Amino acid sequence: MWQLNLPSYQYNVKKTDNRWMIFDSLRKKFVTLTPEEWVRQHFLNYLINSKRYPAALIAVEQQIELNGLRKRCDAVLYNRDRKAVAIFEFKAPQITIGQDTFDQVAVYNSKLQLDLIFISNGVQHYFARLSDNRTTYLIQEAIPDYEELFPDKR
Repeated sequence: MWQLNLPSYQYNVKKTDNRWMIFDSLRKKFVTLTPEEWVRQHFLNYLINSKRYPAALIAVEQQIELNGLRKRCDAVLYNRDRKAVAIFEFKAPQITIGQDTFDQVAVYNSKLQLDLIFISNGVQHYFARLSDNRTTYLIQEAIPDYEELFPDKR
């Protein structure tokens, strides 16, 4: 598999019809194991198991309509009031995260209007928070624990 800058977890992987599949515990089904999916599974497991993000508040492959087209966000985080609060974008490990990736998230987020963004290719990880004046995103140094983001929502 692909070497990532994330903790390793035990996954249920199988080969079906000549392609590898991985069990996604959030979607509760096997999905095709692509490099991007490998990153998604590791990053979301990292958030759930190491950073204490509630699994029930993460939606994978969240569909949105944008300019009459249906798009899918890699994942969306909700708060305990069921309001979307963060968008996730995952890339394959060999894909360099650049301005084009941030632009892609910005396009999706033009619809969602969320304050928090997570981007990862499994090697590089970015967390950004909308500035107080709501004009720019400020990239933070570390991925926060869930309680750091929502200290009064335990």
